[in-house]
Amino acid sequence: MPETTTRATSKFNTAELSFDDFKKIVIDDYRIGYESRQASLIGRREVLTGKAKFGIFGDGKEVAQLAMAKAFRAGDWRAGYYRDQTFMFATGMSNMKEFFAQLYANPDIEKDPASGGRQMNCHYATRFVNTDGSWVNQAETMNSSSDISTTAGQIPRLLGLAYASKLYRQNKELDYLKQFSVNGNEVAFGSVGNGATSEGSFFETFNAGGVLQVPMAISIWDDAYAISVPANLQTTKEDISEILKGFQRENGSNGYEIFKVRGWDYIALCETYERAINICREEHVPVLIHVTEMTQPQGHSTSGSHERYKSRERLTWEDEHDCLLKMREWMITSAISTEIELEELEAEAKRYVRECQREAANELAVVIKSEIEEAAALIEAFAETVPGKKEAISALSVGVRSSIDAGRREIFSAIRKTLRLTTTENNVERQLLTEWLKVEKAKNTERYNSKLFTGTPESPLYVPVVPAIYNDDAKLLDGREVLNAAFDANFARDKSIVAFGEDLGAIGDVNQGFAGLQAKYGEIRITDTGIRETSIIGQGMGLAMRGLRPIAEIQYLDYLIYAITIISDDIASLSYRTMGGQKAPLIIRTRGHRLEGIWHSGSPMSVILGSMRGFHICVPRNMTQAAGMYNTLLRGDEPALVIECLNGYRLKEKLPANVGEFTVPLGKAEVLREGNDITVVSYGSTLRIVQEASEELAAMGINIEIIDPQTLYPFDTEGICAVSLKKTSKLLVVDEDLPGAGSAYILQKIMEGQNGYYALDAQPKTLTAKEHRPPYGSDGDYFSKPSVDDVVETVYAMMNEANPSKYPAIY
Repeated sequence: MPETTTRATSKFNTAELSFDDFKKIVIDDYRIGYESRQASLIGRREVLTGKAKFGIFGDGKEVAQLAMAKAFRAGDWRAGYYRDQTFMFATGMSNMKEFFAQLYANPDIEKDPASGGRQMNCHYATRFVNTDGSWVNQAETMNSSSDISTTAGQIPRLLGLAYASKLYRQNKELDYLKQFSVNGNEVAFGSVGNGATSEGSFFETFNAGGVLQVPMAISIWDDAYAISVPANLQTTKEDISEILKGFQRENGSNGYEIFKVRGWDYIALCETYERAINICREEHVPVLIHVTEMTQPQGHSTSGSHERYKSRERLTWEDEHDCLLKMREWMITSAISTEIELEELEAEAKRYVRECQREAANELAVVIKSEIEEAAALIEAFAETVPGKKEAISALSVGVRSSIDAGRREIFSAIRKTLRLTTTENNVERQLLTEWLKVEKAKNTERYNSKLFTGTPESPLYVPVVPAIYNDDAKLLDGREVLNAAFDANFARDKSIVAFGEDLGAIGDVNQGFAGLQAKYGEIRITDTGIRETSIIGQGMGLAMRGLRPIAEIQYLDYLIYAITIISDDIASLSYRTMGGQKAPLIIRTRGHRLEGIWHSGSPMSVILGSMRGFHICVPRNMTQAAGMYNTLLRGDEPALVIECLNGYRLKEKLPANVGEFTVPLGKAEVLREGNDITVVSYGSTLRIVQEASEELAAMGINIEIIDPQTLYPFDTEGICAVSLKKTSKLLVVDEDLPGAGSAYILQKIMEGQNGYYALDAQPKTLTAKEHRPPYGSDGDYFSKPSVDDVVETVYAMMNEANPSKYPAIY
């Protein structure tokens, strides 16, 4: 695992320090802040001269971040954003060479341990997952959850990181998880720009933090703008802490401690952070630190100049109130340092940063140059063997060698064009070139396309399959009771499992899957929440990152859309964007498909499949299958969505004797009915429609083969659908999603992924819901979603098309 060089500031309490010690700490702080500013300046130049693609930096925020770093301890967590480079340098969670390696998109995880070149610069993360899937000891390390670019998108996750400390402090059954917490003493530090506080995810999560009373410390970097938009167009009263005063705790109420401090006042910042974080850590009270009068000397990013939208007066004020300039002036007037000493320090800092930048650029350039030389030599050797095309091929080699800042794209493009120009050739030199391309392609797949899932031995894909066992006298229960028994067994087995959501606790969820479990396991483990889907998911993500096993409930599948940004941008991309360095094995539990009404019967599978790659998507047809999937997922380490069938909770199912132990493997399709005429693939509630239709079809002399994929991601990893098609040669996909949505995904998986096209002797068909949302009532359901009549007649029409004399048209 990559190691991060630590060049951190020392913590200090001025009452316990000599003046010489105090001077040393302050000077060291200034050095780190000044180095960070130089990194921003050089980074911008590298982008504007074409040596890097994009730059966004933390200049103007240095002094506040130095103060925040002093309050940050081993075991603490960060959920920040792309302005926090000084804080990362000061805590030692990142260093200067890693900063530039990320700017240059170096895919070597040793050089950019935060993302392996997959994220834009200043997107930070520490690695807390070992290559074998085990966790590092988070209680002994400083921890940064992986940044995302979406504004305020990090705040829901912050709630969960802080909530974990509350659980570790209050639930003594978790004392055995010592690698994750020391009595819940950890604080979750969040940072956000003042503009991003206008986002709904900020307000929703802020309210939830006040309700839950968790050790969450939110710092707002306020430079009065959000890109070009000033605060008067962003925030009521132009002051976020002013409008949040109602959250200030008082007279024993819950709420926040709110602090306000200027971003250039070093001493006030240090004192404020020390006081605020002590309250947060000791009392488990959330705090807000509103840092005002900040500047942004280079504007928002390399995409534009702030001179376009800031007045001359504002620009002058920013020059005068630059935090490093103010700190420098204070250091001189307070006799902490002299002008000459600071000039020497600044000169050395410039040399150091430039040296780090050059080393980082050269480390990547050397590797790329070596690959260019190898590829060009192979192209040139091949060119010698094809005289008629030598000039054209040689030009490709010369182009790669002479290209300024050539990368792997240019190398691959040259080789692929060479091979396209010589499709009729077949000699040793061409074979060597082809083999080199194949080997390097595999390397680049690992560099740029790997780790959508952790893929470690802890993956739920490797959980042993344990069949369900039924005694002769197995009880026939409502499906909800089977599910309840499975949850009960898992909560008894694993003390780290927690569950929360709207109406989940006191009433046992709206469909009674958790009935009686809060009374049995306590409110600390099974908890009701407010109506706040985004922060429910963020709460679960943070808990999962800190070693707990959360089940976050979204009451209806339709309402998952409220949380889709945190699901898609943050959790689904986590393993990929950290190249396997972080994981969050959150299980999202919800229910959907057929019921009544526009917002209680949705099946937006296309939205889910398109935005949740990085999740396992489980679509059990009944509660027994759902129980087996939960049993599997709770023994694995990857995130998943389980969609229970809304209309299946009161249908009767047998209770397995090993209800908390049997597992349903992910990606394994199941043949529910064998037949030789048509393969019908469906899932969830619609399967019962297909099964009912199969009886009428059988009476008509048509035997369909019914396949339940059970999970949509992964989909039928053993190719059961393709095997079935070799027998039936016809395919119908029945889906409750919109036309061309989930059904199109299934068709692609079977036709292209499993080469099912070659087994067909007829056009594959889909039977889906109508294009609008389903209306209220049984008649609305009948005319909007696939019915038994629809299935029967669609299958029959396919048989009529194949053999009209045997199956004459119905209409």
